[in-house]
Amino acid sequence: MTDIVVPALGESVTEAIVADWKVSVGDAVKKDQLLVELETDKVSLEISAPSDGVISSIVAAEGDEVEIGALLAVLEEGASASAAPKAAAPEPTPEPAKKAPAEDGPKTMPSAARVLAEKGVDPASVTGTGKGGRITKGDALGAGSVPAAPAAPTAPVAIGPREERVRMSRLRQTIAKRLKEAQNTAAMLTTFNEVDMSAIMASRAKYKDLFAKKHGIKLGFMSFFVKACVMALKDVPEVNAQIDGTDIIYKNHYDIGVAVGTDKGLVVPVVRDCDTLSMGGVELGIAALAKKARDGKLSMDDMQGATFTITNGGVYGSLMSTPILNVPQSGILGMHAIKERPMAVGGEVVIRPMMYLALSYDHRVVDGKGAVTFLVRVKECLEDPERLLFDL
Repeated sequence: MTDIVVPALGESVTEAIVADWKVSVGDAVKKDQLLVELETDKVSLEISAPSDGVISSIVAAEGDEVEIGALLAVLEEGASASAAPKAAAPEPTPEPAKKAPAEDGPKTMPSAARVLAEKGVDPASVTGTGKGGRITKGDALGAGSVPAAPAAPTAPVAIGPREERVRMSRLRQTIAKRLKEAQNTAAMLTTFNEVDMSAIMASRAKYKDLFAKKHGIKLGFMSFFVKACVMALKDVPEVNAQIDGTDIIYKNHYDIGVAVGTDKGLVVPVVRDCDTLSMGGVELGIAALAKKARDGKLSMDDMQGATFTITNGGVYGSLMSTPILNVPQSGILGMHAIKERPMAVGGEVVIRPMMYLALSYDHRVVDGKGAVTFLVRVKECLEDPERLLFDL
């Protein structure tokens, strides 16, 4: 017998939610076959079978909160498919009973199941809009509402309740707890600056074809920002540091976390050793991680160890924000939307493509002078990209 347990989940992550069992008690499985999906506040994690065998028991049900090392299931190694009927004796347990209806209908996510149970709605009557037809919480919230029949112009129209109380999913509770911990732990402060994007936009227009031909990828804004941040981190090392008890750990490597949007929200995979990468290397690294994020293939190794983070709210139209630190890091840079604004240049008013930059930092490590110096350094490198070439 082999215990299937919750593996190490990465730095600052101690628990996960059992999201989706892919097998049932008594199922014969092959080595490396997907058994269960776990969700943390950072990434979804797939647990596979360590060897051929039969699932003899499932201990943690979907929706359960589990800690590192917790028992998920027991695998009877070496058992063949012919042995499955014998191992299927525990079938009458409540777990298989819950799963039986799913064979004929769409999969219901745990949070959606709770909502449907509270509303008394049969999942079979709900059309799922999630991946593979799964019923999401949004589907559940909209289920069971019967449209009112057309009424005369003078008659009141039933519009339903004005409020609805829904219990937070355990995953959302975990996210909320970690965000609040970041606020409670660090002395967070945000400072702002603005950058004229004219030079970068001109460089992209001039070299985009050659860049794509050589590196096989488009030249984006993010590589400029990553390289500019690396130069600024070298000049202001405390922004690349972290507190550990009564010590400060200064990082002499530059692993930059880049926020990527997925259907489950933002995740922050890490581009390693950005100081040694070319612009093409940075773009390729970000593109590879973004694809893994969209495909749900990010590992915990992809998500941990960043020394600094960049988040781009501008892709969603954000003009200005105060990003929250990704603890234990001491700094995070927020990029925003590029907007044409009138600017005073050489005594004249001209229209320039401008972006607001926001640096949130831990004031326990970084003084105001260091934070402002960092942002000014980033601004200089972006407004004069040749500085990146000559390391100025």
